Amino acid sequence: MDSFLQRFGHLVVGKLCGLDQLRFRGSKRQMCYVTGMLSWLGAMHILLKEYKLWVRDVSVTLCKAIEAPAEQAGLYRYLNNYNDSKENTALQVAKEHGRTEGLIAVLGCVEPCQVMQVRGNRQTKQLELRVELAKCKHYYHYYLDPKYGLRYTRLQSWAPFTMHVGLNGRDWLAKHLDAVGIAYRKNDNSFPWIADFAAAQRLANEQLTAAWPELLADWSRQNNPLETIFSCPVPYYWSVDTAEYATDFAFASAVALARLYPRLVQHSVVTLQSSDVLRFLGYHVRADGKPREDLAGEVTTRVKKLVAGMCVKHRVNNNQVKMYDKFGEVLRLETSLHDVREFKVYRTKENDPDGAMSYLRMRKGVADLHQRAEVSRKVNERYAASLASVQEKTTLGELTKDLGKAAPWKGRSVRALNPLASEDVALLEAVSRGAYLIAGFRNRDIRTILFGASTQTAPDELKRQSGKVTRLLRLLRGHGVIAKIAKTHRYQLSDKGRNSLSALLAARNANTEQLMQAA
Repeated sequence: MDSFLQRFGHLVVGKLCGLDQLRFRGSKRQMCYVTGMLSWLGAMHILLKEYKLWVRDVSVTLCKAIEAPAEQAGLYRYLNNYNDSKENTALQVAKEHGRTEGLIAVLGCVEPCQVMQVRGNRQTKQLELRVELAKCKHYYHYYLDPKYGLRYTRLQSWAPFTMHVGLNGRDWLAKHLDAVGIAYRKNDNSFPWIADFAAAQRLANEQLTAAWPELLADWSRQNNPLETIFSCPVPYYWSVDTAEYATDFAFASAVALARLYPRLVQHSVVTLQSSDVLRFLGYHVRADGKPREDLAGEVTTRVKKLVAGMCVKHRVNNNQVKMYDKFGEVLRLETSLHDVREFKVYRTKENDPDGAMSYLRMRKGVADLHQRAEVSRKVNERYAASLASVQEKTTLGELTKDLGKAAPWKGRSVRALNPLASEDVALLEAVSRGAYLIAGFRNRDIRTILFGASTQTAPDELKRQSGKVTRLLRLLRGHGVIAKIAKTHRYQLSDKGRNSLSALLAARNANTEQLMQAA
């Protein structure tokens, strides 16, 4: 992040990191799997042959308890198509009734979901409980909360009665800014200008320390009659269904962002390799730059034109990081993690909060929301560090004019670099990998990439390879492409190296048509 601001800070008026879209899932855990549901039905003395009639009665009672008061207040709307925008419909209902605070709309809609059903087994001739995909009615309650902004709850009317709660972290932040009197300009869910970005960042950080279980339980009780319908209620377990963590760079001029952004897109699509995307998203990559053999899935990069701007999305399985120019005013980097168990965080065991801490798999529960946000912030940082290598307006010829000449180095001369020669290209690609943008690289890292990782290589051969890499690193230092990190055996790309290599590799990967367009 610092490298991006060092490179483009003169174009940026402020930076803001924090939660954007949030969607929580409330699950009655005992009712979500067959064994648990059977245990609960046994405790309630409900036979499997009585299940369908029982759950239908509960569903009808639930629907009446929600619809009747909403219709009386004129706030209920039924949507025939579940793809219709619920948010737009809710805001339209609020406008019709002049509501600017509190409950503004109740929407009903039939949507796909997972349900518990009893079916007959033809082989055993017995009834059995199953988890199935089906459709049932869902209820949305939309609120204009004076503290949290626009938020909603979504309740499934059939067992296991799953609930969702959604809100926007940027709307929440706007309410905080209003409360403390900090001026700002807001466009949709982004802030092109805030009078005090540092104070806004402190307020955004407070969202991570909110008492989420209590807060979500309070919102659930506002419009969920189940607790009074059930004689033996099952509490909700709250997990994070979606958590988008955004890093926004507010540009002083829309013209400056418009001039820079196409180069950022080209860098993200042409220059970045799949190994870079894997490293950005925190996946382990082998020393030779190839993905681990046990990695299931694929790395994809797509460019899509949205209403808010041009979006570049990098995806690994269900985890993704994307970049887009938000309405031409804000450069947004946004990470969304769904396969969170692929990450490990430092925490205590779930059933032993006072026990020893260790590195364990990240949970989807709200207890690990701050951990998820920290991992997402680091993903955005690594992505931003890569973008810092993009040159704003200097031509390729100007960037590389000195690389093709011999250069002096400590009283000696080093040869010219040839960006068309395969050996030099392999060296330049090795030192410019995304994994080395922050921590740097060592001789052994480059040796492994160039010569391969092998435990059977003879010591003399290893020594010869290491010596050759030393000479190659000296060559790059002579041209000012890399610099040694003080008091370490590591090297990093210099500002000149980042800019030059990014442009060179992008040009090398471009086709003739792209090069002609650039010319």
